[in-house]
Amino acid sequence: MTLNLDAIGKKIGPITTEYNWKDIVLYALGVGAGFDELEYVYEDRLKAIPSFAATALYDFLGEFVAITGVNLAGILHGEHDLIFHNPIPPEGGALTSEARITNIYDKGEGKGALVIGQVNTYHEDGQKLFTNVATLFSRLDGGFGGENAPRTTFEFPDREPDFEELAQPSADQPLTYRLSGDTFALHVDPDFAQMSGFERPIMHGLCTHGYACRAVIKHLFPGEPERMTHFRNRFSKALYPGTPIKTQIWQVEEGKALFRTINVETGKAVLDRGVVEWMSRGEAEKRGKGGIRFDSQVAIVTGAGGGLGRVYALELAKRGAKVVVNDLGGARDGTGKGSARPADAVVQEIQEAGGEAVANYDSVATREGGEAIVQTALDSFGKVDILINNAGILRDKSFAKMTPEQWDGVLAVHLQGAYNVTAPAFRAMRENGYGRVVMTTSAAGLFGNFGQANYSAAKMGLVGMMNTLKLEGAKHNIKVNTIAPLAATRLTEDVMPPDMLKKLKPEMVAPLALYLCAEQCAESGLVVNAGGGFFSRAAVASAPVVQVGDGQQAPTVEEIHRHWAEIDSLESSRQYQDANAMLMDMLA
Repeated sequence: MTLNLDAIGKKIGPITTEYNWKDIVLYALGVGAGFDELEYVYEDRLKAIPSFAATALYDFLGEFVAITGVNLAGILHGEHDLIFHNPIPPEGGALTSEARITNIYDKGEGKGALVIGQVNTYHEDGQKLFTNVATLFSRLDGGFGGENAPRTTFEFPDREPDFEELAQPSADQPLTYRLSGDTFALHVDPDFAQMSGFERPIMHGLCTHGYACRAVIKHLFPGEPERMTHFRNRFSKALYPGTPIKTQIWQVEEGKALFRTINVETGKAVLDRGVVEWMSRGEAEKRGKGGIRFDSQVAIVTGAGGGLGRVYALELAKRGAKVVVNDLGGARDGTGKGSARPADAVVQEIQEAGGEAVANYDSVATREGGEAIVQTALDSFGKVDILINNAGILRDKSFAKMTPEQWDGVLAVHLQGAYNVTAPAFRAMRENGYGRVVMTTSAAGLFGNFGQANYSAAKMGLVGMMNTLKLEGAKHNIKVNTIAPLAATRLTEDVMPPDMLKKLKPEMVAPLALYLCAEQCAESGLVVNAGGGFFSRAAVASAPVVQVGDGQQAPTVEEIHRHWAEIDSLESSRQYQDANAMLMDMLA
């Protein structure tokens, strides 16, 4: 069977499962924990072993095989990478996981292929808990002409390990471990094991993985599993139950160590190329605040010197993001030389509250300005995860009296400005395999407003840009959504009555904007109205087609007139994912 390369980027799931404290304890027993580690097996002081996260993979392995079309006879679990975003709540709850194939690499004819599957898991409280990245080695699927995997180098220090942990898995260990989800017959059925080329059932690779996880915590940050941020290894040899193992650990820098687990009887590695990373105790305490967080993420907010942009920037920083505060500091209509004062003031607020931020004063209205804004993020923080296109100006005038300068100026900031910043940010996000982009539209763009033809055209243009970027960003885990805010800012202060302005604080809109920026937001291509604590979705929809005439000759104008009530009706209208879907529906 030929590998299905179209599987790359396609979403699998979501799948929701429940767990409780007994599942945490059962897993711990399955990977060798006992009375000497009561925090893993006693509900009165329970903490989850981080490698428990690997059990979320089991629901997706079959899907990875099915969607890619790999030859099941030649598949092996080659490498495993765990990234921890928040501690696993030991009391349990509902876990929702979504997966996708991120890449398929060709090692060459007779050398096999690598299928990379990624699973993101969220707790019912909204927190992203962990990401599993599994590399499946498909021995029988190479030589299809694809790109080979990037070369990586790995070398253990040329010295004795800093720590070693000896363990003796029980001869019956797989019988307990399999109750955590991997019930493959190879680990329990002697006849199946012999048919597969083994003397008897073998240990689960992820069971040995759990032993290694316990070992590195014991020696590097004992009693504090919540500090682990990264745990990666390669599976290299099979291991029989009851065989003693030794995990060797080399600390290479603060917060990082290398490890391997060897079969004591043969001296050969069963887990190799291990990397573990952990955070400081202070960072762990900060992360433990819970909720939707943006720790380690980098956000750009344009027009952030006041109004909505200022609140967006402050709230992102409060939740851990590093923020580029962009503001030209010009007048409401975009005139003037600009000032550093608005952006600097917001940066100062963030820094005084203990956050990280830098100011940028470039204009979004030029390509050079857009590039410079994104470069500020890359130079200061190394990447871009979030972009909120918020900058805007107003030059209202009835259409008959509107000058070209008034038209061009508004489109330059709102529509062209969003392009100027989004284009370099989108490229950076593609390289990173992750991104969240928020456009800002308006009721004037969605529905029209007297005296704002320029503003309305720009704001509806942003919806069109979003509709295409949601498609082009999907493969790279870039979500693009649009907010239509109603808030008291300098752009609205003279168009709404004072009592309404008091109710429409920017703080009432910001939670939606932040949610659209979050990893937890799985949707892309939405337009959402927000104001005063009220929210609703807006959408472009198309009604079912009405055939006029016989389909062979063009209908007459009079026939259009006779059928106008049917053509004009929006009854049973629907939304479409893209233009092709709409056109195919119409042609069908």
